[in-house]
Formats: sequence, structure tokens, C-alpha cells
Amino acid sequence: VQLQASGGGVVQAGGSLRLSCTASGSTFGSYAVAWFRQTPGKERARVASIDWSGGNRHYADSVKGRFTISRDNAKNTVYLQMNGLKPEDTAVYYCAAGLIMASDKSYEFWGQGTLVTVSS
Repeated sequence: VQLQASGGGVVQAGGSLRLSCTASGSTFGSYAVAWFRQTPGKERARVASIDWSGGNRHYADSVKGRFTISRDNAKNTVYLQMNGLKPEDTAVYYCAAGLIMASDKSYEFWGQGTLVTVSS
């Protein structure tokens, strides 16, 4: 599975962005997908994840109520809708695919990252 993340950019605080993670490979629909983010000097942290069917989702407390993860398996794409963005959301965002939604260690396929910058 190869993943391509896109949709990052510069937005003012309170604004919105939608990230997309598009996959190649016919088995994409079998994998859980997550969005992680990383800032300089910090470890990569998972912010949202969705199981293979889209029926189960999990969010980090820091983004709960503001971010929504969804997927369209027919398009081999997972989305992260980010509303109410804050300067502390500034990071490089990565999408990843794995077999177990709740396990960071299971995410074995990674996209290249897309930069989100939120100005105050």
C-alpha cells in the first residue's frame, strides 16, 4: 500500500482545512487508517483513526469535537476535516495504514506528510 497525503496549507486561527490520504493498492479497504502529526522536537502523535469499515473512529482529546476523520473505500481515500484550527495544530500531518486501529505500532504504511500552518 502506498499513501499520498495532501491538503495542507496556511490558514488563520479558527479556519478549516481538509486533508486527503489517497492510497494505491486493492487492499486499502482492509486497513485501518490514522492521521498523525509531528512538530520539531516532539514525537509523532496520533490525532485520529478510523477502522477499515469506517464504523469505528478515535480522536485524541486535543482535537475531539473539531476534527472529523472519514473514508471512501471506493475512492481509496481517507479524509481529515479540521475545523476551528488553533496555532497549536501547526504540524506536519502524516497518514498511515495498519491492521489494528488502536495500536500505533501496527501502522506500517506511511504517506510523505503534509504541512499545516495555523497563524494567530
